[in-house]
Amino acid sequence: MISLADIQSASRLLSGRVMRTPLVYSHTFSQMTGLQVYLKLENLQLGGSFKVRGASFKILSHLHEIKGREVIAASVGNHAQGVAIAARAASLPATIVMPVWASIAKQEATRGYGAKLILEGESLVQSIAIGQRMAKDAGKIFIHPYDDEEVMAGQGTIGLEILEDLPDAHYIFVPVGGGGLIGGIAVAAKALRPVIHLIGVQSSACPSALEALRAGRPVALRAEERGALADAIMVTQVGRAPFPILQELVDEIATVDEDRISSAMLLLLERKRILAEGAGAAPLAALLEGSTAIPRGSKVVLVISGGNVDSLLLARVISSGLRQQGRLMRFSVCLKDAPGSLAGLLDLLAGHQANVVYIHHARNEPCLYIDLSRVDLELETRGFDHIKEIETALKRARYRAKIM
Repeated sequence: MISLADIQSASRLLSGRVMRTPLVYSHTFSQMTGLQVYLKLENLQLGGSFKVRGASFKILSHLHEIKGREVIAASVGNHAQGVAIAARAASLPATIVMPVWASIAKQEATRGYGAKLILEGESLVQSIAIGQRMAKDAGKIFIHPYDDEEVMAGQGTIGLEILEDLPDAHYIFVPVGGGGLIGGIAVAAKALRPVIHLIGVQSSACPSALEALRAGRPVALRAEERGALADAIMVTQVGRAPFPILQELVDEIATVDEDRISSAMLLLLERKRILAEGAGAAPLAALLEGSTAIPRGSKVVLVISGGNVDSLLLARVISSGLRQQGRLMRFSVCLKDAPGSLAGLLDLLAGHQANVVYIHHARNEPCLYIDLSRVDLELETRGFDHIKEIETALKRARYRAKIM
């Protein structure tokens, strides 16, 4: 198991090479929860996530051995960018293996940092195996995304920074995929402040750490990684190196579903102007869900692990989050295909202060009578009570609206 001394050594080596990210207090989330909530903004890190810490420490620790040779890694995206940045800083070539379904945005960012990219494998586990085989066959160093003690020590520098900035923190919420991030943070935080509580957060669709702790060993789960909102923590089996740390030092594993994560992403964006990816927003989702009993007034740190979000996915997240908060209403209604019909509907909506953000007017469809047209609308609303008010008004005006 890594030690506090290992993490302190990593911190000294990384000083000036990676960003010391800010720990910021959130008035909004503190008011919402009755706690003192702080955000550790690793989304501002080089490459958009914490991964550059572990990758940089791994490479710098072995620089004398590598001597210009290529490094190889496997990743869904964030570790890929971290390794690419660290390798470029050390003037080393890097090859990254990514699953065939990896985000195009993360693929392009990895190439942009100078790495060679190979798309191979249907899962992260498969891509890791391919990368390890390539490294072994060519006698090159493989940088594992989480199952590596030096990588964990690099990630653990986050724990040092948190407790330097907030020495009396009571809770730290950390996203958990393979376990490297929480493993490093837990070692640092518990060594410096033994009473602190470490809460790991996983997607309910892939609770590999939770199942490993129940089984007493890492177990492989079947989960659909492709297309997951929190793809960075959709790791089907926790690493063997971080697992003993999870057993000994992590106090609880919380799980959250993707709807909660989507809402948390929107809250971070709207209330704090923080762009967080799904994994990065998972700690806030878990805190707001309230499954962990935390005494009022406690100081809570949420590790916002990354901010690499595909632009198209972000648009869907915003739309989904608004619907979950009752701030978007979608419905379809058939109207008489006559002058003034659409205007009458829009007047009704305007009278209830609903803002039309999308409208589609369809005629001559096979399912419509010849004297009818169908209108699909999306409205900006103030909440679920406002939606109910609009539904009632439509019924009173004898519109047969199909709510979507």
